[in-house]
Amino acid sequence: MNVKWGKEKYDKIQCNTDESPLQFKAMLFSLSGVHPSRQKVLFKGSTIKDDDWGTIKLTDNANLMLMGTADELPAAPIAKAVFVEDMSEKELAHALELPSGLNNLGNTCYLNATLQCLRSVPELRDAVKKFRGPPLLGGVLQPDQSITAAVHDLFESMDRSSTSVPPIIMLNVLHMCYPRFAEKSEHGGFQQQDANECWTELVRCLQRKLPAVDSPAANNVASQGAAAPDKGFIDQFFGGELEATMKCMESDDEEPSKSTENFLQLSCFIEKEVKYMQSGLKAGLEGEITKNSPSLDRSARYHKQSRIKRLPAYLIVQMVRFFYKGREAVNAKILKDIKFPVSLDVYDLCTPELQQRLVPARDRFKEEEEKQLERAQQEKGQSGPKAAENAAKATEKPVKTEPYSFPDDVGSNNSGYYELQAILTHKGRSSSSGHYVAWVKTKRPDEWLMFDDENVSAVATEDILKLSGGGDWHCAYVLLYGPRILAVHETPSIETPMSL
Repeated sequence: MNVKWGKEKYDKIQCNTDESPLQFKAMLFSLSGVHPSRQKVLFKGSTIKDDDWGTIKLTDNANLMLMGTADELPAAPIAKAVFVEDMSEKELAHALELPSGLNNLGNTCYLNATLQCLRSVPELRDAVKKFRGPPLLGGVLQPDQSITAAVHDLFESMDRSSTSVPPIIMLNVLHMCYPRFAEKSEHGGFQQQDANECWTELVRCLQRKLPAVDSPAANNVASQGAAAPDKGFIDQFFGGELEATMKCMESDDEEPSKSTENFLQLSCFIEKEVKYMQSGLKAGLEGEITKNSPSLDRSARYHKQSRIKRLPAYLIVQMVRFFYKGREAVNAKILKDIKFPVSLDVYDLCTPELQQRLVPARDRFKEEEEKQLERAQQEKGQSGPKAAENAAKATEKPVKTEPYSFPDDVGSNNSGYYELQAILTHKGRSSSSGHYVAWVKTKRPDEWLMFDDENVSAVATEDILKLSGGGDWHCAYVLLYGPRILAVHETPSIETPMSL
């Protein structure tokens, strides 16, 4: 569309007539500053309504006229403005304490919560920030390119803003690339969608476009808008490998077969006997299937056992809470209480070969824990000036952190230890209704942030542990675990009084 507003003219604005006119007016709002409630959009003398297009039939390069006044300029602040450059460290920390939320554009909480969880990964933020490429290639919409470019632009907007950001362009691109997310309810608004499905589609797009770390050739390819190599950033930091062993249960003579499978999520199956996430993960790695047996020349039952062959730095666990009810034609929800840990150890889920590789890093964690315990015991027996002097020495040198990946495998996890970093929760009884919220860990001890669309607030760890389910409160649906970082305290040895 070509839109004329006073002396301004906006050429070639994309308009999807399958969506409500209000969506198009929201885009005009982002360009002109005229709120949709004050907009009057004319086409050949007819006024375009908010809820439907009526008898108006738009064609490519149609000329529209926008009438309305933009928001008034804000009044001068009562208090004198303080610029970031002039703030003290304390003032800066307070001003940047709460990051940007995302406005709900009508049942879009599933998208907002997904984006806030993914944005909690610092390596992913850096990779998206470095991405260069137009949203369209040769004038053609390509989901991988368009979604990645939209995430890049949205993250940049969130970095620059101290208030909530309306993800209008991101939502429009998602609807154009995946029309099922643009389904309308019987009331005419957008229908609620499954957050894990949105998570999966976004990650797949990023998987195909974000180049691998420490790969100049891949960066050059991505900057030209071409497809990234087979193994990119997502495969490095989110992709794991499973070694599956198949044993025929009806023939002892048939040798077990092994195969390798890739995963971007692990599933926690919620069965009657499952009360903890770890047992649900184990249940998902064991199972019985039916397939053709080469030794029996017929279909036979096989026992399939999977073990993790490669651990990614960031492990995503999906709670399989939704199942389809044919009679009601709805994805019903399992509300059962499933406890999840803040600190996760997946050593028992790994292959014996990987377990051996994990031992050195795990031993270093134990050594550091023993040193800290010994130091705490020594400090406990001291008092007076000497204790204060040793406490001051303990804060003189910075803490050194060791790599969490194997030297020959960027983006892997070398210990099997994880810390809960973000949770995507759902409140409601079905995936097509209810409300999604993101909960993200901060760098401060015992502090999390709850991203309820545009509302951002601080919560404690005890509030996070209440998200395990068991009622109509928010239930953990997707959990994002990050690598546990080994911090080595390079402090001087504590001086103890000499015995006489």
